[in-house]
Amino acid sequence: MGVPKRRQSHSRTSKRRSEWKKIDQPGLVECPQCHEFKMPHRACLKCGYYKGKSVM
Repeated sequence: MGVPKRRQSHSRTSKRRSEWKKIDQPGLVECPQCHEFKMPHRACLKCGYYKGKSVM
């Protein structure tokens, strides 16, 4: 099993840990049935429709 030769520096560790903060939040889209905002590619939590079909 591979073992690292040297310990990683503080700045390198901090760079890796801070990357998730730079990710943009996904935008919201309007539900065509009830016109509420919802996450894209997911069923609407209010009316339960996805792609024009009732799924919930």
